[in-house]
Amino acid sequence: MDFEIGHARKRLAVGFLFFLGTAAYLSLTATQFLAAQFSEIPRASYLRKAIKLDPANAEYRDSMGRFELLVQQSPVNALPWLQAAIASNPSDSGYWLDRAIAEHLIGSFDSERKSLDKAVATNPRSSAVAWQVANLYLSQGAVEPALREYRKVLESDPVLSPQALQICWKVRPDINFLLQNVVPASADEPFLSFLVSSNESDAAARIWERIVSLQQPVERRHLFDYLRYLFTHHDPVQASRVWQEAATVSDLAAYQPTEANLLVNGDFSLAILNNGFDWIYQKSSAVSLAIDPDQSHSGSRSLRILFQGAGIEDAGIRQLVSVDPDTEYVFSGYYKAAEMDGAGAPEFAIQDVYTGAKLFMSDGLRDTGSWTRVNSSFTTGHETHLIVLRVARVPADRPIRGKLWIDGLKLVSADHIASAEPKKEQP
Repeated sequence: MDFEIGHARKRLAVGFLFFLGTAAYLSLTATQFLAAQFSEIPRASYLRKAIKLDPANAEYRDSMGRFELLVQQSPVNALPWLQAAIASNPSDSGYWLDRAIAEHLIGSFDSERKSLDKAVATNPRSSAVAWQVANLYLSQGAVEPALREYRKVLESDPVLSPQALQICWKVRPDINFLLQNVVPASADEPFLSFLVSSNESDAAARIWERIVSLQQPVERRHLFDYLRYLFTHHDPVQASRVWQEAATVSDLAAYQPTEANLLVNGDFSLAILNNGFDWIYQKSSAVSLAIDPDQSHSGSRSLRILFQGAGIEDAGIRQLVSVDPDTEYVFSGYYKAAEMDGAGAPEFAIQDVYTGAKLFMSDGLRDTGSWTRVNSSFTTGHETHLIVLRVARVPADRPIRGKLWIDGLKLVSADHIASAEPKKEQP
């Protein structure tokens, strides 16, 4: 009997302790829940209640400090709360950043730098932390520490990288220094785009040089932007060099000119890039352009041009070609035309891109029942480095209708033709 009474008392004691533990847990949970609710209300009275209900929570102290800092605009009143948050949880980089901002606003720059160093130390790999730290360093005029943190941003944050590149160039416009110390190779593409948009031709050439030396893959959109910039700024020599080097870094080996043919894709066997030194076209309601697999002379297809109206200056397709000054070249190609109606006819035209000087105009490309060859030579001017081949409408702007196919287009230097001819034996 005594055993049963003792056993019952033990069970009652255990149950009572369990009840107390459950009640304490529920009370704590309810208190923390209520504190969390109060902390969501951006008012000082509610934030104070949250701190009182859960005094061990460093986040509430930081929230109170941020309220004083951002809403009340009182960094002096914010500092004690922010320091208390750090004392409770010194491993949160956000708390150190908040304190650094408050210290910056009150002019305590030595303390600010220590806070910034702590923010970096607690989260050294975060690009978001590096971005804030860099901006705060820069606002102090501490350029070197700022650039060190911007590099972290450039290494890992493609979203913030464009802004970081602009800032780095503004504070230290020294391309060699930046490439050596700040801008990682992974950021070369956006840096190239930025320099092009900023009209920094020498710096852009330097970063392109690094891209090629490291054989980094380059998206074609970045390459084409750079080439358009070079064409516009009358630098065809650099454009030609960039195009050749893009054979490997932008997978353009098939689009390279050769001594046997300076024209790219002259038989239209490749996809038209509409950029660079490949064919460039413009859409027009009066002209339709299409690859025709059913008509060809040199390969398996040709370019079909359908003229169907007025206001036509040319067919809307052209190719830029890098050439040497004072040099004789030979142009050849094949065409077929049908149902041509209108005054004059389309013609092959070759001109200096920058002066507009006409170097070659073919006879009119009129109706012909079979493929007909065009062949002629011309000599470039003293300053000619870039020419354009196009299909011109002569006379311009007069109505014309009909179909024209072109294929097997070639441009070769006369010297190359001469060197390729078999030498006659001396008697």
